[in-house]
Amino acid sequence: MIVVNLDVMLAKRKMSLTELSGKVGITMSNLSILKKGKARAIRFSTLESICRVLECQPADILEYKVDVDS
Repeated sequence: MIVVNLDVMLAKRKMSLTELSGKVGITMSNLSILKKGKARAIRFSTLESICRVLECQPADILEYKVDVDS
């Protein structure tokens, strides 16, 4: 299972979703879908932009967790 830790990185950087949206050029609704873990895919260019703005690595945003129920 892939877990999205965008909210954690935003908190660490003291940045709002609105501010990230403006700096990255992605709509609030698309960032919200990503933040909630509802996105089915993410473009590398989008991930790169988010990492550039938040000054982090992709692994800081996306995390793989083993689903123990499977």
